[in-house]
Amino acid sequence: MRQSALLVSKTLAEAAKIVKPGITSISLDKFIGDFIRDQGGTPSFLNYHGYPFNSCISVNDVVVHGFPNKNELKEGDVVSIDIGVVKNGYHGDHAYTFALGEIPEEIIRLIRVTKEALYKGIEKAIAGNRIGDISYAIQEHTEKKYGYGVVRELVGHGIGKSLHEDPQVPNYGKRGTGLKMKEGLVLAIEPMINLGARDVYTEADGWTVRTRDHKTSVHFEHDVCVKRNQADILSDYSIIERAEKANANLFTAYDLSVTT
Repeated sequence: MRQSALLVSKTLAEAAKIVKPGITSISLDKFIGDFIRDQGGTPSFLNYHGYPFNSCISVNDVVVHGFPNKNELKEGDVVSIDIGVVKNGYHGDHAYTFALGEIPEEIIRLIRVTKEALYKGIEKAIAGNRIGDISYAIQEHTEKKYGYGVVRELVGHGIGKSLHEDPQVPNYGKRGTGLKMKEGLVLAIEPMINLGARDVYTEADGWTVRTRDHKTSVHFEHDVCVKRNQADILSDYSIIERAEKANANLFTAYDLSVTT
C-alpha cells in the first residue's frame, strides 16, 4: 500500500511542476493519467462508478470531485488535485491544494489551517483510539478555533484492496466515539474545509460538489496506517512541497509550522 500511496505522491509532485495560470485542468488530467500508467499503475478514479476522468481537479468553490475541463486556470485560483492509484492490487488515494499566484490573506490562512488540521487528525490515528478522536481533532482546529465550515456530507475512509472501505472518517465528531482502531488499519484522512458555511450542493453532473455560498474550499488528504504509538503516513508530502516551492507560479508563503 505504501508503494501505491507513494505513486500518488510522485504524481502530485509532477503535477506541481507544471500547474500554472493558463494551463487547462483537462490537460493536467491527461498528464496525470499518462504518468500513472508509465509508472506501472492504474488510475483508481477512472470509470469508478462512472467517473470519466483520471483525477479530480477542484477549483475555488468546488469542494471535491471537480471535472477536469478546457477552461484555463488563472492567477488567484485555488486548485485541489485528488488522485487515486491502484498498483499490485492495492489503492493509494490522496489530495493536495495549490494556490496559483498571489492570493488573499484569508485564503492563505484557510490553506494553512486545513493542512494543520490534517496532521492534528493523524496524531490521533493510533491503536486504541477511536475514529471520533480523529474527527474531533480536525473539527476543533478548523470550525471551533477559526470558524470555518466543516463539510458533513463528505468524509474520509478506509482504503485497501478497494478504493473506499469502512470505516468512514468524518471531519467532525466527538472524542471517544466510533470504531476503536487497531494496529494495521489504513485510513485516508481528508479534511474538506470551507472558508464560509459548511453547506454544499452537487451539480447536475452528479459529481461536482460546490460550496453553497460559493466561497473557497480547501482539501488535503494523506494515507495513514494506524500504529501503537504514532501513525505511519504512507504518502509523502515532502516531494510535493519541494516541487511546489520550485514552481514560481505557485504561492508558497504559508508555513505549516506557523500558527495564529
